Amino acid sequence: MALKKNDIIRIEITGMTSEGSGVGRYDGMAVFVASSAIGDIINARIIKTSKTYAIGKIEEIITAAPARTQPDCPVFKSCGGCVYRHISYAEELNIKRRRVTDAITRIGGLSDELVGEIIGADETDHYRNKAQLPVGIDSGGRYTAGFYAYHSYRIIDCESCALQPAVFSDICAVFREWCKLFSPIPYNETSNKGLLRHLYIRYGEASGEIMVCLVINGDKIDGEQELANMLSKRIKGFKSLIINSNTKKTNVILGEKCRTVYGSDYITDILCGLRFRISPLSFYQVNRTQAERLYSIAAEYAQLTDRDTLIDLYCGTGTIGLTMAKRVKKLIGVEIIPQAIENAEENAALNGIKNAEFICGDAANAALRLKQRGEKPTVIIVDPPRKGLNSELIDTIASLSPNRLVYVSCDCATLARDLKLFAEKGYSTLKITPVDMFPRTAHVECVAVMKKAETGEA
Repeated sequence: MALKKNDIIRIEITGMTSEGSGVGRYDGMAVFVASSAIGDIINARIIKTSKTYAIGKIEEIITAAPARTQPDCPVFKSCGGCVYRHISYAEELNIKRRRVTDAITRIGGLSDELVGEIIGADETDHYRNKAQLPVGIDSGGRYTAGFYAYHSYRIIDCESCALQPAVFSDICAVFREWCKLFSPIPYNETSNKGLLRHLYIRYGEASGEIMVCLVINGDKIDGEQELANMLSKRIKGFKSLIINSNTKKTNVILGEKCRTVYGSDYITDILCGLRFRISPLSFYQVNRTQAERLYSIAAEYAQLTDRDTLIDLYCGTGTIGLTMAKRVKKLIGVEIIPQAIENAEENAALNGIKNAEFICGDAANAALRLKQRGEKPTVIIVDPPRKGLNSELIDTIASLSPNRLVYVSCDCATLARDLKLFAEKGYSTLKITPVDMFPRTAHVECVAVMKKAETGEA
């Protein structure tokens, strides 16, 4: 019998999607159900159907999964942030490691024995050092700042997010008071009208320094200095208020133009014993503590010596490469964002690192330029965006012929695809370690190490 909307069916949840929804089957058809857990037996109401799958929502839990727990957030089911607040953390780690293993074997064609134990977090709450909160007005005329509901532009107001430090809630409270005073018009994603798009907060966990940034659909907004005054009086560690202009009709949060209203153009944090300057456009790992663990694994895999030339592709503000710079003869970082390169150069100087060079440009083009000028890296580290590496860059990296490749990935599917392509270029994968950088969300990072096949295994 074909499923139709509003049908109520009984299914057992036997798996999880990459986005954190449970999967069950009904007459052979996959049914995806948010907020379900492996082992649940549920009555699900069908809310959407297609020829190959259906989407349901929990109508009743008949038998709860052993790992199921009581969600500790009042907006968990409506907010698009967390997906695993209803199961134990141990079960969440099992799901994430299994997801990596499935991708490595199914997509990469590699042995599951290459995947090590997942590195879990000691703290699953309050770990985020960055928040990007869309701004709106609810039906009662109250300013809201929170998170988009799953797959929508509907803002779920959240005065106290469990993933963020408590000071972010204090900042949001000040921000709402300021909005009442100056009545900025929130931006509408559909019409591209309105001024105030996002409240953007960055926090140095080790330093305690805080940057607040307003993302606006224009160049200025009334009450800028007043907001700075309010924050400086009430928020400990407040160092900077910046206006970011984004006038494009896009779902990209930040524009390219920043203007400092108060304090510094950047804040500083400490990572792996080094100081780093962070500007609004700079990439910096959201979970500092887990980032230190991830970088430690990457350094272990790289097996660096003072004879090595290390190339760090997608280097951001230089964090990965600079934490390894003192172990190598030479470090070359590559990043396409000019401000990030400026930060990387400043970070090198700030930490007395003199053997580092940073190049602004597309990773593939920069890698080709390095080859043309005769650079012979012994180790290359890549930390690409979710889409992974393109075939041109993989060809260029292989032609540079490094002894070892360390691949830091935020998407195990594209990692698996790329490991398979590198294998065709003569690089064998030695180890893969999953790292849970984002507890309670569906994301999982990995560090993989490859070696030229002819040099043998380490």
